[in-house]
Amino acid sequence: MPNVSTVSEFLLLAFADKRELQLLHFALFLDIYLAALLGNGLILTTVACDHHLHTPMHFFLLNLALLNLGCISTTVPRATANALWDTRTISYQGCVAQVLFFVFFIGAEYSLLTVMAYDRYVAICKPLHYGSLLGSRACATMAAAAWGSGFLNAVLHMANTFSLPLCQGNAVDLFFCEIPQILKLSCSDAYLREVGALVFTLSLVFLCFVYIVVSYMLIFRAVMRMPSEQGRHKAFSTCLLHLAVVSLFLCTGIFAYLNPPSISFPSLDLVVAVLYSLLPPAVNPLIYSMRNKEIKHAVRKLFEYIFLQQK
Repeated sequence: MPNVSTVSEFLLLAFADKRELQLLHFALFLDIYLAALLGNGLILTTVACDHHLHTPMHFFLLNLALLNLGCISTTVPRATANALWDTRTISYQGCVAQVLFFVFFIGAEYSLLTVMAYDRYVAICKPLHYGSLLGSRACATMAAAAWGSGFLNAVLHMANTFSLPLCQGNAVDLFFCEIPQILKLSCSDAYLREVGALVFTLSLVFLCFVYIVVSYMLIFRAVMRMPSEQGRHKAFSTCLLHLAVVSLFLCTGIFAYLNPPSISFPSLDLVVAVLYSLLPPAVNPLIYSMRNKEIKHAVRKLFEYIFLQQK
């Protein structure tokens, strides 16, 4: 039985055999990556430079932008390089690093989304207590807890996954290294320990999702009492978009990580992976930030300043 130590590299999914289609995939992934870099980079620059945005909500948005950049930078550059240079290989160490950082950023992002739901709940349902409940120290503690929980979770699963013996070759049916795809290469019963750890983690994720839903239900109830119809409409649309992103993130992630290998379809796995690994980092800046008046005003001021400096 071959051991994991005998594997020196992995073969990632080849998007197509024809060179034209490979270049099309390269262009598509590059466009998504550049859009994510632009949107999240703009948020980072704006929040850091404008002291009017040094509030708990914008502090969490800054952390979300950092996690978005980290998440998409873990997977897309390698996939675009492989499509451009017509190669599939990734080193064993590179695969380990991808699993570690991807699980880290995904886990920390989901924890941060839970914290942001709490922030919105306090802001709308308990506005008089907002300053005391979400002071600078409390915000820093919650953000650190989100990053720390993501890192500990990533180290646990990375160590668990790559301690398994691999008996099914080294071909990964995805454009990046992912735990379920590595488990498919392991021996028959060796992967059950990691599956148990995944089920435990996803149970905690589901509890966070329940907390997010309950928070937004309380927010909806408070919004219904608003006298302004325009204010109610804006609050509803924003909260529903937040819930839609979190739901898409959760449902596709659970499907990818709990889908039995016996009913796995490569095309479906690819679509699901794109939905939870590439789409959120690209659209989060639009949903969480560009609908925010303060962010839009600060971005406008930033561009005006840059334009005047160039004159």
